[in-house]
Amino acid sequence: MRKLFTSESVTEGHPDKLCDYISDSVLDACLALDPYSRVACETVAGKGEVVITGEITSNANINIEEIARTAIKEIGYDNKDLDMDYKTCDIHVNISKQSPDIAMGVDTSLEKKQGANLTSEGAGDQGIMFGYACSETDAYMPLPIYLAHKLSKRLSEVRKQNILPYLRPDGKTQVTIEYKGDKPVRVDTVVVSTQHKEEIELEVLRKDIIQHVIKYIIPKELLDDQTKYYINPTGRFVIGGPLGDSGLTGRKIIVDTYGGYSRHGGGAFSGKDPTKVDRSAAYMARFIAKNIVANGYASKCEIQFSYAIGVAKPVSIYVDTFGTATIPEDQIVKLIYNRFELTPRGIIEYLGLRNPIYTKTTNYGHFGKDDLPWEKIIKI
Repeated sequence: MRKLFTSESVTEGHPDKLCDYISDSVLDACLALDPYSRVACETVAGKGEVVITGEITSNANINIEEIARTAIKEIGYDNKDLDMDYKTCDIHVNISKQSPDIAMGVDTSLEKKQGANLTSEGAGDQGIMFGYACSETDAYMPLPIYLAHKLSKRLSEVRKQNILPYLRPDGKTQVTIEYKGDKPVRVDTVVVSTQHKEEIELEVLRKDIIQHVIKYIIPKELLDDQTKYYINPTGRFVIGGPLGDSGLTGRKIIVDTYGGYSRHGGGAFSGKDPTKVDRSAAYMARFIAKNIVANGYASKCEIQFSYAIGVAKPVSIYVDTFGTATIPEDQIVKLIYNRFELTPRGIIEYLGLRNPIYTKTTNYGHFGKDDLPWEKIIKI
């Protein structure tokens, strides 16, 4: 049976990703000086203005405005007439400390209050988190989001390396894969919308994007004469970034995970320290799902964890291998319970999540990058 599936990605200059990057830069700065920092940092960006708000409880003394300007500069925003200028934009900081009601549940878990011999803190919130892996790519990621991320990253590379110096930071990509059964067989459609300087002719841009981005990234055996390309289909993309559209931390949760190929619990990642299980438990679920596949127990695996605020251990664990398991799924669940400590502290210590590693996660997906601790493969 023939079917099509599509995933999208965005560049680091997309307004929402700009905000994610600022929030994660603040988080990393806090963790670098105080690994036990409690951070929930949110950023919003609009025309010539950035607002940084949320809650931070930390012994780190950091200059949040300076961190934000550096992040904006690193992305490449230096033109207030086209998008944003890191030198002249207004930055407002409105940060408070973590609510004592939340801190009370995180500092001492319900289990410990009830007398259990448990050292872990409680979860920083209730919620559900999903992790997923499959054997479609070497990164154990679904092919549509895997290629969409690589295209978005390439857009930034050709701009920063002056291969296509007329590009600006904002951009989006989208890839549609044709499947036969469960096997990806070809790229059906590629969509690229990229911000550019006004003087470039559209036909030149389209030719350059196909040559230096699409065909540079996508293996030629996945492309054929039926593959469709839509490059800047509106015909013009000069005004971009926060000048063209407002940005907000945590709005690209499907881009950040599996491109819609797997379910999502709804919690965003960026700007949150690892006591927030929205982030840390989603990373752990990905780690376990990837290793279930890498160890040959299934060719697809989706894992759900659920937590209650102030409670250390997960309320439930659910595993779905979509009929691909080589052992019964209830055995996989038992394996997870027996092999891994899934309390907030257990996850944090196992994956080393108190380190300032989060700006490496912000762009082009939180999963599928070999240098991140939840992507390592172990023997189970």
